[in-house]
Amino acid sequence: MKPSFYSFLVVIIFVLSSCGSKIIKEKWLNKEAPAIFKARFETTKGNFDIEAHREWSPKAVDRLYQLISTDFYTDIALFRVVPNFVVQFGIHNNAELNNAWSNYKIEDEPVKKSNAEGTIAFARGGKESRTTQLFINLKNNARLDSLFYNDVSGFPVIAKVTEGMDVVKSFYDGYGEKPGYRQDSIQNKGNQYLKSNFPKLDYIKKAYIVK
Repeated sequence: MKPSFYSFLVVIIFVLSSCGSKIIKEKWLNKEAPAIFKARFETTKGNFDIEAHREWSPKAVDRLYQLISTDFYTDIALFRVVPNFVVQFGIHNNAELNNAWSNYKIEDEPVKKSNAEGTIAFARGGKESRTTQLFINLKNNARLDSLFYNDVSGFPVIAKVTEGMDVVKSFYDGYGEKPGYRQDSIQNKGNQYLKSNFPKLDYIKKAYIVK
């Protein structure tokens, strides 16, 4: 008896589901960050270094360590560069990887350090919504310490830029907020969409832990 089309469909769905579930490995999620660690981000404008402090936001710093250790921030667009405010990034070129990480939200934590110039925090849009997107403060944005939005208050700082802030401030900012309004398209179509519609954006080539 020949297999039915339905049987083939079930097999395909099963295979795709299995592949998707293995994108995020359990051991990645169990990695705990050191009390303090340093990382380097190589970009199209040069390098910048960061120093993360686990005590500032333990669960979020663990996630940052997990993401950097598994090469998530490779070929990542600096898609939201708002002059005198923030630089935002953290949407991968691989839609399946974006969707996989979105299932592992970071628990909310209190703000322990102010959003001063050069500090870094996870972006979020409500309660328990932090995943992979980060922003770097281009100035002292203390109002972000207590900004109340969608039932959650403030953006916990997780790290700070220690070298290369001049590089951070040099990222192309001519598009301002516009790419940020197209996050669904970025999530699903990746860099192809960005390079077609916002060709001047800068990119993070890779990020890694510095021993």
